[in-house]
Amino acid sequence: MLYLQDLAYHPAASETAILKQIELELAANELGLVVGPSGSGKTTLLEILAGLARPTSGKLFWREQELTPEYLQQLGGLVFQFPERHFCGRTILEELRLGHPELGSDRVKTALQEVGLEMLSLDTSPFSLSGGQQRRLAFAVQLIRQPHLLLLDEPTAGLDWSMRRQLVELLRKLKQHWSLLVVTHDASDLLPIADRAWRLERGELRDYQTT
Repeated sequence: MLYLQDLAYHPAASETAILKQIELELAANELGLVVGPSGSGKTTLLEILAGLARPTSGKLFWREQELTPEYLQQLGGLVFQFPERHFCGRTILEELRLGHPELGSDRVKTALQEVGLEMLSLDTSPFSLSGGQQRRLAFAVQLIRQPHLLLLDEPTAGLDWSMRRQLVELLRKLKQHWSLLVVTHDASDLLPIADRAWRLERGELRDYQTT
């Protein structure tokens, strides 16, 4: 289980805290959904959970073990908004092995199967894929690292309704094996598959109310 206790983030350059005493629990094989407008602190929360930013105060735990930023980098796999814009590999295989050239063919095959891209040639250029396929490949780039927690920033952004529906079904499948924390400004597609949901506004996290 992931547990955040009184997590706060207040950089010196900001007049007010970006995150204020965040309390959050997410169990294994659950999808947690954080909904909030732009500027509410959603991406900052993911960056802290990925070990890319240090909280000003508070504690983070995974299975009762307190986490350091270094350990968080091993625990979580972060997929930023529009991750396909940052592809660097000339082929799918190169993209999956960036930074991990030692990864064997079995790990590559498994990661592609998890996201439904096993039918593609490994020599295919990532830039020739459809928008939905590119988003799936971005997930595979993180899953090949075998994280415990998958962190997703606006995963349906920029996709048409058909691709969004397919992506939601993929997330429903992925939570059978991983814990997922998803942040978004629009809950409509993802709320039906969420096990827990919160609203983040002005740095404060509260239970999501549908009414």
